[in-house]
Amino acid sequence: MAAKTSAYKKTPLSTTVQRKKPGPKPEITEEQKQEIREAFDLFDTDGAGSIDAKELKVAMRALGFEPKKEEIKKMIAEIDKEGTGKIDFNEFLAVITHKMAEKDTKEEILKAFRLFDDDETGRISFKNLKRVAKELGENLTDEELQEMIDEADRDGDGEVNEQEFLRIMKKTSLY
Repeated sequence: MAAKTSAYKKTPLSTTVQRKKPGPKPEITEEQKQEIREAFDLFDTDGAGSIDAKELKVAMRALGFEPKKEEIKKMIAEIDKEGTGKIDFNEFLAVITHKMAEKDTKEEILKAFRLFDDDETGRISFKNLKRVAKELGENLTDEELQEMIDEADRDGDGEVNEQEFLRIMKKTSLY
């Protein structure tokens, strides 16, 4: 393990989360695919085999996502190469599959956050980080640990909250 951690020396925080490299496409079960199909069909009211931006937002909400207006516009722009303002089922399936993988990633990162936050304050303190580094056998100075906190700490309170942790972890090559 020691050889692997040295490749991530800049962000030893990331070594606490083991992650398989994703394959070319996230996998979903047939049952999930069927649920996605049902949500799509439900909002494809005219039966044309496509849905527009408004219907996309409602269908995503039905599947448990909370997309913002800008996010919907961006998705449509990325997928809708013909510029019709509509997406078909396969395009919808691709969007939802990607969103599901993203949601899993966020949950994994938050699980790691909770491992650091053993005193359940909702923040990673210097003390939390020092404990984790020691448990992992990382030989880091107090100065290096403080630099890690400073790198992630956007609000300047000297600790790392969930949002800051998510942001810094998504910048690593692991996610």
